[in-house]
Parts: sequence; structure tokens; C-alpha cells
Amino acid sequence: MTRWTVFALVLVAAGPGLITSGGAADSPLLAEFRAFWDQYHRDPARLDVLRERLRKAAGEDATLDNLIAFAHISFIWGDVRGRSREEKLAAYDEGREAARRAVALAPQSVLAHIWFASNTGRWGQVNGVVRSLFLLPTVKAEMQKILELDPSFAPGYVLAGQLYLDVPGIAGGDLDRAEAMFRKGLTIDAHFTSLRIGLARTLIKKGRIAEARRELQAVVDEKAPTNLADWTVKDVPRARQLLSDTR
Repeated sequence: MTRWTVFALVLVAAGPGLITSGGAADSPLLAEFRAFWDQYHRDPARLDVLRERLRKAAGEDATLDNLIAFAHISFIWGDVRGRSREEKLAAYDEGREAARRAVALAPQSVLAHIWFASNTGRWGQVNGVVRSLFLLPTVKAEMQKILELDPSFAPGYVLAGQLYLDVPGIAGGDLDRAEAMFRKGLTIDAHFTSLRIGLARTLIKKGRIAEARRELQAVVDEKAPTNLADWTVKDVPRARQLLSDTR
């Protein structure tokens, strides 16, 4: 089972797959969310109820898995259900705080770090790039930590690729590094379609339009996406838009 996406001046990607540490003693609520996180496109309104239940669980019993699951659903809810700037900011802020607490409980947890980075980055994007550049060192440090903890963790390469792709060169952006990170991630999980979206965007910036269009078409044609919900709701619409834009 695979397990972000995050701070960028133009942020586009999906979150990682695995929601908890996967222990045998999952609560019924965690088991319910585990079965739902990559199927949310079938019933998006259900996210409202699960978010409230996971908020309560994380507040009353702040275990690592409860905190990670709440951080995860906060990210999804902000992306999919948040209607206003204020709603989105509140969701990502709750998510990053829950993930911060998870990191404090388990500094070696890749999932705690990825959800801290994801929610922090998305909060920064919605809050405004200029006002949020102070977050960049934090997200960079999280990226390095994630890849150090698990070099085979594909979402870590989404994070790294997006940073190098969308951050200005003066702040560390580098298209060659971005391309390398996305390609490395695809060697780990060829069905993680947000990696292909990132690679295609990098190739477009490099002027390699034909190659980019092949990657985008591969997203649309994907038969077994790692995250079916994100592929349906985010990646396919984005790929189709970019295909239209590069005609």
C-alpha cells in the first residue's frame, strides 16, 4: 500500500494514500476512514460527518493515528468541501496543528511529517504567496526529513518536485531538479498520477510540449490510479485543462 503535495506558488497535486500507521487495533472510525479516503468522490458530503467525528476523536484521544487521520481529512476537506477562503484556511490550519502534534509524538513518522507539510503548504497557498514565503524553510526541512526517513515514499517526491518547480529560482527553484524528482517518484509508483501532472507541468515550462502532452494523456488514460478519488476529482480535470492549454 502506498502512502502531497504542498507548498508551491501554484499548488496542484494529490495527497498521499495511506492514512494511518496501519496497526491491527484500528478503531471502527479509523477503519471507516481507511476504507473511504480514496473513494470520497462517490459521496463528498460524507467528508463533513467524518471530519467532525475525527476532530472529536483527535481531541478526546490524541493518539498518533487519530491525529494523522484528522490531519489527512482536514487536507481533503479543505480541497474538496471548503467553499470560502476562510473555510479552507481553517481546515488546513487544523490539519497542520494536528500533524504538528503527531510529529511531536512520533518524530520518525513519515505520515506525520507529510501531513504537516501538506497542510502547511496549502495554508500558505490560500493565505497568499507573498504573506507566506516565511513557511518555505519549514516545508523544505520537512521535504528533506521525509526523503531521509523513507527514500521509497513516492509522495515525498511530489513534495520535492513541486518545490523545485514552483518556487522562484532565487528561492531555490530548479526545473532540472523538479523533473528528476518527479521521474524518481514515478519509478516508485507509476500510477501516482499527481507525479505525472507535476512532470508534465515541468516539461511545459521547459518547452517540451509533446513530451508533456504524452504524460497528461497517460493521466487521462490511467486504468489503476493509486488514489481513485484524487485522480477523478483533481488529476483528470487538471490534465484535460493542460492538454487544452497546450494545443
